Formats: sequence, C-alpha cells, structure tokens
Amino acid sequence: MRFDAILFDFDGVLLESEWAGNRHLADYLTASGHPIGTEEAMARFMGRAGKDFLDQVEAFLGRPIPADFHEARAAEDAQAVAEGIVEVAGAVAFVRALPPELPRAIASSSSTRWITAHLDHLGLRDAFGDKIFSGREHVARGKPAPDLYLYAAKALGVPIERCVILEDSPVGATGAVASGAHVIGLCAGQHCGVGHPDVLRAIGVQDIAADYAEVARLIA
Repeated sequence: MRFDAILFDFDGVLLESEWAGNRHLADYLTASGHPIGTEEAMARFMGRAGKDFLDQVEAFLGRPIPADFHEARAAEDAQAVAEGIVEVAGAVAFVRALPPELPRAIASSSSTRWITAHLDHLGLRDAFGDKIFSGREHVARGKPAPDLYLYAAKALGVPIERCVILEDSPVGATGAVASGAHVIGLCAGQHCGVGHPDVLRAIGVQDIAADYAEVARLIA
C-alpha cells in the first residue's frame, strides 16, 4: 500500500445515491415551476449539505424554500433508508479486499444516521466501526472546507499527507485537495457523465479512477 489510511466520501463513492437524490430534487423543483434536469441539479447541488445546500436551492429558485420542501425531502430519505440504495459498482468488494489492519474512515456531508443505515444495507457496517464522520455533526465547517477530512485523519491517528481520499463531487474534491491528502477522483457512479473527470482534475485531484479496479491499482 502506498498510503497509511484511506478516507471515503459516501454518497456517489460507496452508494449510488447522488443520481437518485438529484433526480428526485429535479423532479420536485420542476413540479414547483422551476424546470431543471437531473444533470443540472447535480452540477448545482451535488456534494452539498445543510445550510449550504439550502442556500443553493434558494439561489436557484430566487425565493425562500417552499413550505413543503423539507417534508418532501424527508419522505424521500425515509423511503431510501427503509429500502436501501445499491452500491457504486465494485465498492463492497473493494472495501472487503482492503488489508484488515489498514485504517479507514468515512467522511461525508450526510448524517451518520443516513450513512450507518446504508452501510447496514450494503453489509459494510463492521468494516468502518465507529470511524464514520459527518460534516453536519463533527465539524463546524463542512465541505468544501477541508475540516472534515482533517478531523477523520486525526481520529485515525494518521497524518493527512499519508492518507488517500476517494471523492466524486467537485464540492468534496475541493475540500479533499485542500486537506493535503492524495486525492483520487472516482468516476464510477451513474452520476459521473462525460467531462466529469476533467472537472475533478481542474480542482487538483492527483488521479482519476473510472472504477474500483483502477483505484486498487492506484493505491497498491
């Protein structure tokens, strides 16, 4: 292994939730009288959470968040937690193939409740133990600030410069690059269309991987 620890984003890296979530958001906004496609929704909102996400939605709408917005999002999330969402292709096998002694953590903009529920669905809960960190819960500044990744590396007891990060979104990649870690831009999810690798490279990620087989080669 070239690195002493590996840090994972979650949505779009381990879980195929970016496409599904942004498709639902695009459908909601379009039905509210603000037409937007899934691809544009991903470009505007992917990787964002909390106030930053809501601010971006309001900026797109040009008005305050609609009264039923949070209810609609909560219903979508509840259904996803109950039913599960499929893995990004190859994610489960990749995690299971990591050396057992290799420190690893999840550093995501999502809540720990969301992450742990889906790790249970994927059968990966034991692979991360308590090393599951949320930009909403563990740091004052979430992505695109580097704070969450720095927090996760400290929790693992590994210098950030000796960590490799897997990121898929421009927002997350910005924070990952700023942290000082080695960053692999993972473009294995359904949401990663033509030109996505170029967007991540422009942010400064050191490597691009089209799938988990390529990730394995890059970290070996």
